[in-house]
Amino acid sequence: MFLIELRVGKNDNEVHFTVLKEMQCIDGVKTIVWINDSIIVGTVNGYSLFSCVTGQSGVIFTLPDGSSLPLLKLLRKEKKVLLLVDNVGIVVDAHGQPVGGSLVFRKGPDSVGELASYVVVVRDGKMELYHKKSGSCVQTVTFGSEGVGPCIVADEESGNGTLAAVATLTKVICYRRVPPEEQIKDLLRKKNLKEAISLLEELESNDEMSNEMLSFVHAQVGFLLLFDMHFEEAVNHFLQSETMQPSEVFPFIMRDPNRWSLLVPRNRYWGLHPPPAPLEDVVDDGLMAIQRAIFLKKAGVDTTVNETFLLNPPSRADLLELAIENMSRYLEVSREKELTPSVREGVDTLLLYLYRALNRVSDMEKLASSGNSCIVEELETLLDESGHLRTLAFLYASKGISSKALAIWHTLARNYSSGLWKDPALEHELSGGNTNMISGREIAATEASKILEELSDQDLVLQHLGWIADVNPVLAVQVLTSEKRVNQLLPNEVIAAIDPKQVEIFQRYLQWLIEDQDSCDAQFHTLYALSLAKSTVETFEVESTSQDPGDGRLEETKISDFGRNSIFQRPVRERLQIFLQSSDLYDPEEVLDLIEGSELWLEKAILYRKLGQETLVLQILALKLEDSEAAEHYCAEIGRPDAYMQLLDMYLDPQNGKEPMFNAAVRLLHNHGESLDPLQVLETLSPDMPLQLASDTILRMLRARLHHHLQGQIMRNLSHALDVDAKLARMEERSRHVQINDESLCDSSHARLGTKLFAMYPDDTVVCYKCFRRLGESTSVRGRDFKQDPLFKPAPPSLPLSFWVGGRGELSRIGVETLLPWLPSAFIFLEAGRLTVSCHGTGRPFDVTEG
Repeated sequence: MFLIELRVGKNDNEVHFTVLKEMQCIDGVKTIVWINDSIIVGTVNGYSLFSCVTGQSGVIFTLPDGSSLPLLKLLRKEKKVLLLVDNVGIVVDAHGQPVGGSLVFRKGPDSVGELASYVVVVRDGKMELYHKKSGSCVQTVTFGSEGVGPCIVADEESGNGTLAAVATLTKVICYRRVPPEEQIKDLLRKKNLKEAISLLEELESNDEMSNEMLSFVHAQVGFLLLFDMHFEEAVNHFLQSETMQPSEVFPFIMRDPNRWSLLVPRNRYWGLHPPPAPLEDVVDDGLMAIQRAIFLKKAGVDTTVNETFLLNPPSRADLLELAIENMSRYLEVSREKELTPSVREGVDTLLLYLYRALNRVSDMEKLASSGNSCIVEELETLLDESGHLRTLAFLYASKGISSKALAIWHTLARNYSSGLWKDPALEHELSGGNTNMISGREIAATEASKILEELSDQDLVLQHLGWIADVNPVLAVQVLTSEKRVNQLLPNEVIAAIDPKQVEIFQRYLQWLIEDQDSCDAQFHTLYALSLAKSTVETFEVESTSQDPGDGRLEETKISDFGRNSIFQRPVRERLQIFLQSSDLYDPEEVLDLIEGSELWLEKAILYRKLGQETLVLQILALKLEDSEAAEHYCAEIGRPDAYMQLLDMYLDPQNGKEPMFNAAVRLLHNHGESLDPLQVLETLSPDMPLQLASDTILRMLRARLHHHLQGQIMRNLSHALDVDAKLARMEERSRHVQINDESLCDSSHARLGTKLFAMYPDDTVVCYKCFRRLGESTSVRGRDFKQDPLFKPAPPSLPLSFWVGGRGELSRIGVETLLPWLPSAFIFLEAGRLTVSCHGTGRPFDVTEG
């Protein structure tokens, strides 16, 4: 075997060849193919592979006895080789390894060709086309009788050609490949939908058709399937078409003429399907075709109607429901595309139209309540007549038609008042697996409150506030206090519109104005305080009347503050007390007038405190409430000693026939007796007060009084001693002398002083007058500033300091204890040493060592 290189001259007159390689071959070669660096040869014994690089060879496989002659075909498009063994074609790669599946022909072919994605084989006057991947025979062409003799087929070298030539003993026939579009069109015209779809999928996978044409064919196939009532497959093809417009399906949903008739493109495609018609007409026509086909089949006539429909004819309702479901599926996907505003309006409106036909309430409400482009005029009559008022209300709300939406919710609240209605969007599971049934009125009020929370139309908000408050006060409060609206409601108008029976709503709104909106309007503060006071009085009276005098137990009383539907978590009395203490803008006199005849003593005490009625406050705290701690705390706030005396007098003489409160008086004396005048206390004490109760307290008061007196004496003596010490030190400083001679120098400029003026600083440095003017009188040569860092000098050793502490025993000890804290301060001005303090009564010294 020789590998030869041919060289052709410029004028094609000269041809030169060069032998590149010589290889040892085998005998009986019948066919040969060169692919890449390999040469595959076929003999009667089998197929072998030769390497052009190494020259080595190997057997791919051998042929069985009695096999037909070997035949090789190079598949240029895939760069593979087809090896024939009788009627079986095996595809191998450049290394002789089998790849993919095998092609099984009807008979052993005389010749093999390649035409795009097909293998062409000829034999006995017939040409057959086999698909390379699927191996199926897609077409058979007869060009002669069976006795025509051996045939040969030739193709274009590119592998993607459109022509194939078939030669017989007497003639040569050329065949042109029909374009894929024409093939699909012909198959569709003949109602061979499965073959057409298979061919379409094949062309799509091989990228042999443009995207625009693919979209066109998918749409055409979809319309044919739609009219054949294969709705799911039809929509699947619609979704694969990138050029099909959603408006093309509008005529199937709504009859012409309609709002969107002019938007429907007049695209007839290949004209293989009837004009668009409503789905009801499509289904009716399809059922008629099925009935006609059944009649013809009984007569022995074949039809193109699906065999499944003939064996089991579907009902009109099932077909129509299936058609609407799939059409809605197409519109749902279309909503995600970029559409023009008018087309989007049609998609959303017709989608809601289809949902209504299927009675898919949840989908209807989801679409209507979300952002949509539905046309209300096309749907309101339809939804109203079909009873889908909730959907219509959601639709009105999404379009900003709040008044109509609220009117519907109000109507629903009245209609649902007699029963319970389960809403999947609002129900939730409770513990134990029980489902919480929410009343229809509650649901209607909830949806209405969502609209009102964002609404700035005050008249409309107040118009619907009443029925929402009757259903759920919490929702009414949310409406009034919403921060979502652009312009807040006028407080005076809201207060006037709130039903007087809805006390909690009234109080919660005022609380929101005061606490959240930081309102400083005294009118609102007073209204809030009066409302709380009135509710507290009523609640207190109910609790008092429910007291069973027999056993002292309280009966169960349903009070709004403690009901499970209450707006507030804290009892009304606690809220009243907190507000009375925290606010200074309400009118305490008006509140006092309201609660004057009640037993709300703590509240009265707070109000009297606001008015500055100290005596009344103390009387309530001490005598009515008997809260000694609160009374003493209030006296501390007053900050005057006479307040404690006034409180003590109240304890000892309560008036109105009440027994003296000796224990409280003793407590007061024990806690604050040191700040009271003992003489006044003794004058105030009642002769009936047991001595053993007050003796310890009075003794402590006297000791404390003496303690303060002695402490004052000590402080006075210490101050006098310090003053004497300072005067002595100043006198010594001023009486100091300095001797200057001819050798004396200025400590700053080091100039001789001579007869010059000079100055001396407290640290004994001497400077001339010139340097003194420069340095100043407070800063010495050494840089010490005597104003910031004063200089202290020890006092003379002979400075006497005497302390006399009068009294005997315990009083002497108290005096010494009072003296000791002052001694460290005194040591600053005294020499280190010992200070002896002698007790005047016992003569025993108290030694105080140096600090």
